[in-house]
Amino acid sequence: MESTSLTAKWKHSLLYLSLIYATLYYLHHQISDKLQISQPKVHLKKNPDLPLRFRYDGTFKILQVADMHYGMGMVTRCRDVLPSQFDYCSDLNTTRFLKRIIEAEKPDFIAFTGDNIFGTSTTDAAESMIEAFGPAMESRLPWAAVLGNHDQESTMNREELMYFVSLMDYSVARTNPLGEDLSNPAKGEIIENIDGFGNYDLRVYGPAGSQLANSSIFNLFFLDSGDREIVQGIRTYGWIKESQLRWLRGVSEGILQGQKQDSSRSPALAFFHIPIPEIRQLYYQKIVGQLHEAAACSIVNSGVLQTFVSMGDVKAVFMGHDHTNDFCGNLDGIWLCYGGGIGYHGYGRAGWPRRARVILAELGKGENAWTGVERIKTWKHLDDEKLSKIDEQVLWEDLHWR
Repeated sequence: MESTSLTAKWKHSLLYLSLIYATLYYLHHQISDKLQISQPKVHLKKNPDLPLRFRYDGTFKILQVADMHYGMGMVTRCRDVLPSQFDYCSDLNTTRFLKRIIEAEKPDFIAFTGDNIFGTSTTDAAESMIEAFGPAMESRLPWAAVLGNHDQESTMNREELMYFVSLMDYSVARTNPLGEDLSNPAKGEIIENIDGFGNYDLRVYGPAGSQLANSSIFNLFFLDSGDREIVQGIRTYGWIKESQLRWLRGVSEGILQGQKQDSSRSPALAFFHIPIPEIRQLYYQKIVGQLHEAAACSIVNSGVLQTFVSMGDVKAVFMGHDHTNDFCGNLDGIWLCYGGGIGYHGYGRAGWPRRARVILAELGKGENAWTGVERIKTWKHLDDEKLSKIDEQVLWEDLHWR
């Protein structure tokens, strides 16, 4: 009798276990997708068509975007706007303006000159950068960026930020230059004995199918101007260091050596965030655009302007940092230009529209072929109803080709 009872209990237990197993099997196959923790998908970077090159009509257009100061999207409110301008204003107004100007100008390249995000206004630097650079990635245009003094104030340091930027879709930015940019270091290795993160150069080639298609005829230099530093107990803004200038001189000389002897030196532009101290000399000279605030630059003068002058190829410099300055002025033959702040979360001037700068390089035309960069022009667009175009000017002309 006892044996029969044990057998019955065993059968009952076995039936019970079978029921549990069947239930678990059902749950696994029917609702497991809802119960599992999602795994991040592997994302392969989308690259633009390279190299950068002039269009068939002999033009190359750059959109400079300065001081987006992006926070956390819709919840991040605007600063310094009139109540009559918007019913509700947030980071999305910055995004909307950037999309408008990309669509209107259809640039070949976008250059972001720092303070892309406002670190203290975001809890996730990576997410804010994805949103800030979103319109550039959606456009599928090649773009690059340098950092300002506010980008690193959140969850990523400057090196991490630049590395992240370099991995984003259609970005051609680099954390720092490769060895091939100098004459001695091993080719392809990252140069480590250089200050900052985000020092690199980009070459622009002639139109496809032309005799200049395989020639670098226009050069873009990007430099990390740092964030904040303390000098002899005084808190000041960062500056471009000697190691960066040494690298820049080496790149410029290498480009010159690679050019044909009978050609003029290819012009170059430089992009960085914090203005150099010499910008203050323009307070008392003729400028194109508006000066609304004193330049916030370092107390250290590291000789950037003198370096550009001695190199001979840099024709204009484009900066950000001071949001309500949007002028261009010439010192020692080099134009120093502000982008004018585009970001609505960054400080501005109530009633003064946010703005962005466009730079256009044009090739000269001989009897049967393009001859090289002949002219560099610039203008700005305002974020108003008509996307007004203002302050168009010629920055540089090469009479060699005429």
